[in-house]
Amino acid sequence: MTSYREISLNGLWKNNPALVQLLGLCPLLGVSNSTVNALGLALASAVVLVCSNTAVSLVRGVVNTAVRLPAFVMIIAALTTCIELLMQAYTYELYQILGIFIPLITTNCVILGRADGFAAKHDPARAAYDGLMMGLGFGIVLVLIGAIRELLGTGALFANMHLLFGPIAADWTLTLVHDYKGFLLAILPPGAFIVLGLLIAGKNRIDQIAVERAKASAPEAPAQSRRVRVTGVIE
Repeated sequence: MTSYREISLNGLWKNNPALVQLLGLCPLLGVSNSTVNALGLALASAVVLVCSNTAVSLVRGVVNTAVRLPAFVMIIAALTTCIELLMQAYTYELYQILGIFIPLITTNCVILGRADGFAAKHDPARAAYDGLMMGLGFGIVLVLIGAIRELLGTGALFANMHLLFGPIAADWTLTLVHDYKGFLLAILPPGAFIVLGLLIAGKNRIDQIAVERAKASAPEAPAQSRRVRVTGVIE
């Protein structure tokens, strides 16, 4: 049985959907040109992940193998529709900005992959926790890319956060570089690929350093003496 600690490490680092599995790259790259867009999609994806994993785990014993995948897709589609309706009701402007990427959550490989690869084989508690950790891992990378691109492109952070949190967030914008001319490449699609590539390279480097330190700190095995068999007479 997979432990909760292992589930956490897999979702946040070792098997991160965005940096390791490289799943869900279409929304990851498509809406990460600002922090608010990235955060909105990250929250929506995480909620669908948790709820779909839980639902799939609950029905795993009664769904026939022949219709398993269609049933999973129907569950994910229903939950995505609920999120879509909620966003239309409470964050309509952000919903319009995100556009097609909200209904595309239904076909997100991260969600379907976890439903079939993990939730269908584990109890509801672990399935829900796996959805939460995978959603957090995916969301952290998504928001980080959005923040980096927004900062490089506009010199500011957290602009238009009122689209997600309402009037209370109207003055949350942090202008870190005044009189900034802007770096257009950062907020264009190529900027998303560049930032994601740098994050993947950074994670791989951190893993490499950790392996090297583990090898250096590991105690050396004691030298084993060899027995030499001598035949004949020694004078």
